[in-house]
Amino acid sequence: MNAEGLVYPLFKHVLLGPAMRAAFRPQVSGLHHVPRRGPVILAANHLAICDSFILGLIVPRQVFFVGKQEYFTRPGRTGRVTATLFRSLGAIGVDRSGGRAALAALNECARVLERGDVFAIHPEGTRSPDGRLYRGHTGVARLALRTGAPVVPVSLEGTDRAQPRGATVPRPTRITVKIGPPLRFADRGRHSHRDVTRTVTDEIMQAIQKLSGQQYVDEYASRSEP
Repeated sequence: MNAEGLVYPLFKHVLLGPAMRAAFRPQVSGLHHVPRRGPVILAANHLAICDSFILGLIVPRQVFFVGKQEYFTRPGRTGRVTATLFRSLGAIGVDRSGGRAALAALNECARVLERGDVFAIHPEGTRSPDGRLYRGHTGVARLALRTGAPVVPVSLEGTDRAQPRGATVPRPTRITVKIGPPLRFADRGRHSHRDVTRTVTDEIMQAIQKLSGQQYVDEYASRSEP
């Protein structure tokens, strides 16, 4: 096992994991819906930067997720340490500039699922600016149709209070995580036609909304960070 592989269990079970549990006192329901083995897509709403890390804390499998490429390219020793830490925690650095970069990112995420691991995604693409649930981007559907992996909807509540916009370090507060039954789309084939991916994405967002109770907004959240 390499150094990055050693850091993950150290983080989750010895160092930050216990501290995060004490700070957030997570109330979790539906954990049995997450398959114990095989590829799984966790599709969750997005309220705070810490959301993906929370999923990694809750789920009893290593969870992989995308992270800004900037986290992996900072110069110097500090940059190398940060990059190693993020990779060890399951983050995958992606270029989010669009075009060929978007296709490369999709391929990288698909590889996680094709080797039988867990991949977490926030279909909204960015944090909700006001606590409502926004229209999902179709990347989650493309992954599900391409790999055949089941999609497990997840609702996160309270992470925006734990880490409000502008806060670097989360603060103690109770969070709630609700996990719904897996959604399977094998009967849709492996097509990436726009109508199919849009329909599948909308079904996933409806499942998330049913868990979270958030007001749904049928438009994309702003990509700009305030």
